[in-house]
Amino acid sequence: MREMRVERERERERNSNTMATQRRMSYINNSQTTTSQQIRPSIITWFIQRPYPIPFLLVIFLFLAWISLRTQHVSRTPPHSSHRDALANLVRFHSSHVAKDNRGWLFDPIALALDSGVSGGAVTCSSLHVGEIRPGKRRGNHRHHDCNETFLIWGAATRFRLENSRENDGYAEVTIGRDEIAVAASPVNTAHALVNIDSTRSIFFLGCQDNVINYNASSTDFNVWKDL
Repeated sequence: MREMRVERERERERNSNTMATQRRMSYINNSQTTTSQQIRPSIITWFIQRPYPIPFLLVIFLFLAWISLRTQHVSRTPPHSSHRDALANLVRFHSSHVAKDNRGWLFDPIALALDSGVSGGAVTCSSLHVGEIRPGKRRGNHRHHDCNETFLIWGAATRFRLENSRENDGYAEVTIGRDEIAVAASPVNTAHALVNIDSTRSIFFLGCQDNVINYNASSTDFNVWKDL
């Protein structure tokens, strides 16, 4: 009997120690949580009360905006422009790679030309032409002496020719695919031509000039190339 009483006393002592330990742990955890909750608002309040939080947050916002713009710019980088395209002062995109939503593509050709390294074109539009070139037909084959010109070309297989004295023939010529969109620039005193080589589709183009063109004046040379 005495051994049983001793064993019961030891059991009660162990249970008492376990409960005391659990209470201490619970108290410590609650104290830590309360302290953490008190510190966090204090840190935020301290930061807001400093003289520099608004400029600091503004810098962070501008940095994130810059990253977003750079990401958009990278996504517009031409996937398959070549050395020949550079000689023709042209950059091309497949229609599936340009900036677009479910309504179709939309962009600023002047900004796109500058961003893509196409130089010598118009940066303002004092004169603007939008047109169609049907299969087997051409436009251009002339040289302006009083303006720079930037083109947006799409819709059909197109032969684009640009005067270039570094080439043996005196010009660079590239073919634009019917599912491609091209932006090209023709600097002042540089001849250019667009020829539709598609069997069924029409070319659509936009031409932006940084000066008003008077086709009746002597500032434009016509029929520059006799083979077109």
